Amino acid sequence: MILDEEGQQLVIDPGNQTGAVVARGLVAIVITHEHADHWDVPHLEALRAAHPSARIFAPAGVAAAAEGFDITVVEAGERVTAGPFRLRFFGGTHAEIHRTIPLVDNLGVLVNERFYYPGDSYATPDVPVAVLATPAGAPWLKIGEVMDFVTEVAPRATFAVHDAPLSPMGLGMAHARIEGAVQEGGGEHHRLEPGDSIEV
Repeated sequence: MILDEEGQQLVIDPGNQTGAVVARGLVAIVITHEHADHWDVPHLEALRAAHPSARIFAPAGVAAAAEGFDITVVEAGERVTAGPFRLRFFGGTHAEIHRTIPLVDNLGVLVNERFYYPGDSYATPDVPVAVLATPAGAPWLKIGEVMDFVTEVAPRATFAVHDAPLSPMGLGMAHARIEGAVQEGGGEHHRLEPGDSIEV
C-alpha cells in the first residue's frame, strides 16, 4: 500500500502478495508484523536500493526477522514523523489464528490522524478515523468480527485489504458485509481494485 502526501510516499506492508512497488518520493516504510505476506526481502532490498535514506518502522519481531536491514523499532503508543507523515502505533499483538500457533508482534498504524491500517489485528485507535483499511480475508479472520471492528471504529470510509486469499465470490461477500457495517455509521465503502486510489 502506498500513501502519498505532498509528493512524498509512505509504503505499508510490502509483502509477497504485493506486486512491484514504485514510490519515487519514498520517505518511510511501515511493517506491521513479521509474516511474509506483509514484508519480504526482495521488496525491502528493492525499496532500500532505490531510496537508501528511507526509514523502516516496525515492531521488534520484524527487526529480529529482517536481519541486515536497519529497522527502527516502534511500540504501541509511540509516535514518529517521517517527512509529511505523522505515525501513531496501536495494538501490539497479531490476532490469534489458532491456540497452537504462536502469537507475534503486530502494530496498527494511524497516519496523519486520518488513515488507519490495523495490520493483522482488530486493535482500535482511540481517535476518530476518516479512512479504515479493512482486512477482508485471512486465516485469523471471521467476517462477523470484521463487521464489529468496522462499527467500533466508525470510519467515514472503508476499503478492503488482506483480500488475496479470497475467491471473487468470497471477496464480493466480504465487500457486502464491510459495506453494511460502515453504512451503519453513515460511512461509505470503496470497492478498490489493485492500482486504484482514493483521497484520504
